[in-house]
Amino acid sequence: MTRAQKTDLPVIGFLNLASAADWAPRVVAFRHGLAEAGYIEGRNIRIEFRWAEGRYDRLPALAADLVQRRVAVLVATGGGPPLLAAKAATSTIPIVFTLGNDPVRLGVVASLNRPGGNITGITLLGLELAAKRVAVLHDLVPKAAAIGLLVNPANESLAEPEANAALDAARKLGLHLSIHRARNELEIDQAFSALTSERVEALVVGSDALYEAKRDQLVALAAKYALPTIYPLRESVTAGGLASYGTNLTDAYRQAGIYVGKVLGGAKPADLPILQSRVEMVINLKTAKALGITIPQDLRLRADELIE
Repeated sequence: MTRAQKTDLPVIGFLNLASAADWAPRVVAFRHGLAEAGYIEGRNIRIEFRWAEGRYDRLPALAADLVQRRVAVLVATGGGPPLLAAKAATSTIPIVFTLGNDPVRLGVVASLNRPGGNITGITLLGLELAAKRVAVLHDLVPKAAAIGLLVNPANESLAEPEANAALDAARKLGLHLSIHRARNELEIDQAFSALTSERVEALVVGSDALYEAKRDQLVALAAKYALPTIYPLRESVTAGGLASYGTNLTDAYRQAGIYVGKVLGGAKPADLPILQSRVEMVINLKTAKALGITIPQDLRLRADELIE
């Protein structure tokens, strides 16, 4: 009897570009959000996970599989491609997303306040923060006249808009911005080699689920080439990176869990406004010292966390 009841529980479909290992802390935060909304996995819901393992081409089939299983809510996380795959797979099943760029600009909702349709979620303000990272990097290394930007060309919905936002910010600061594109480990290695050849003096890492999965590689390369680098997320700084300016993903995924709970409780995505996640700045003082960088006092005061 208990087994039959568990089989009949509503199912949440969770679609992500990366892997279960890479996203484990965010899944914990997502479950916490569900719990806040009154939903516990195995008690009154089940969760079906689908991981693309960094392969964008797998997303449409994974989304279609979740739709065929008639999930109650489809959660699309890890950027624009999972969301677009989910949107293409269903126009009726509620979709809750976490997204780096503007969902209105992407064409998935009508407005931030009244999304309309079957889609709502949390925006991570990717484009706005891309420009801000350029400014923060300039504050960290004001003598750097040539900086680089690393983006993943496979993430079409974010890479080029983010590059354009960073270019505009660099021009306003009188900086030369060199854009490098990398979609896998080998290309990341090659990008750092090219950055060094071009004598780029500092680097902005773009927002991308693959780069999150490869954060240890990126941090190690930045250290190897003594290249001051700013990242989108705090996890890269706790791993030894210089600085981050971006969304607190733990908070964003907790919010996504709460929103899924609201939808399961009867709320319509069309009526749930798009939420904007909390932004934070984190600086690693040990890494700064190793790079010979003195952190300005105003940046110390603005930082949400200083890692010794």
